[in-house]
Amino acid sequence: MKGMKISIIIAIVLIILFLMMGPFFILEEGEQAVVTRFGKIVSTSDEAGLKFKMPMVDTVMKYPKKIQSWDGDAQRLPTEENQFILVDVTARWKIIDSKLFYESVGTIPQAHSRLDDIINSRVRMIVARNSLRESVRTSNVINEIERKDVYKTPQGEQDEKDKAIADITTFTKTVYPVILKGRNKLSDAMLEEARKNTSAFGIELIDIVTRQIKYSRDLTVSVYNRMIKERSQIAQAFRSQGEGEKAEWRGKMERELLTIQSDAVRQAKEIKAKADATALEIRNKSYSKDAEFAEFWIALTQYQNLLPKMKKILTTDIEFFDYLYKKTKR
Repeated sequence: MKGMKISIIIAIVLIILFLMMGPFFILEEGEQAVVTRFGKIVSTSDEAGLKFKMPMVDTVMKYPKKIQSWDGDAQRLPTEENQFILVDVTARWKIIDSKLFYESVGTIPQAHSRLDDIINSRVRMIVARNSLRESVRTSNVINEIERKDVYKTPQGEQDEKDKAIADITTFTKTVYPVILKGRNKLSDAMLEEARKNTSAFGIELIDIVTRQIKYSRDLTVSVYNRMIKERSQIAQAFRSQGEGEKAEWRGKMERELLTIQSDAVRQAKEIKAKADATALEIRNKSYSKDAEFAEFWIALTQYQNLLPKMKKILTTDIEFFDYLYKKTKR
């Protein structure tokens, strides 16, 4: 009995020691594992639960089963025309063969490093094989946009001036070259080329998406200069139109001014003629009643108006001063 008790105690101690060495590991949902023994794969598992391993001998490498994201740095790449653009892409991937992934890659950081090399090289290759418009545009809808009646009046009907301005600026209506692929198809081509290499690592590349494309500094300057030139041409067209209208209105103004001035001169002459006729009529009536008094009154009026303006008188022996200095006229 005593020997049996000792055996049971020893067995319990061994079991406790075995459990303390960690013979089990837990595999969570969304995880998969590779169990290796002295560097050699002994088993793989992709189902959640409690799993067994040989303690002190086996090593467990866990990998995610979920979809992973890859974000690369923006690259300055040449297009088919040797024009440089900044291309920023992103991708999604997942591990579909944990054994192959462990043998060829090993760790997630190493997988990202491999994807950097593969995806960046394929992006560079596809961009260099295609023109700038294929990388930038996604469709030919830009040529289908209606650009009519840009210069309509608020009522929706163009007058002659609006039509003249529209005729001047017709050179701004550009027909852009037709694209054959577009940005989305280029992304599909990048994905197809990259998949040829990622399958060897136990990786499934789900997609590659062009997140952003920007013109490089030198290309941006040329694009801005072209835009400035086009807008300057439009501005010059409007200035020319404005100068023409200005000359037209100035001509109308000068014609109206001459008409007003001639009417004013005519009316002034008519008024003066009427005034002279009235004055002559009054004078004649005065002469008819008392000619001597009329002459005397006219002379006094002339003295009142003219003598204050005379600074020097050389002689008074003129008819003008008869009523002042001749006795016969006093």
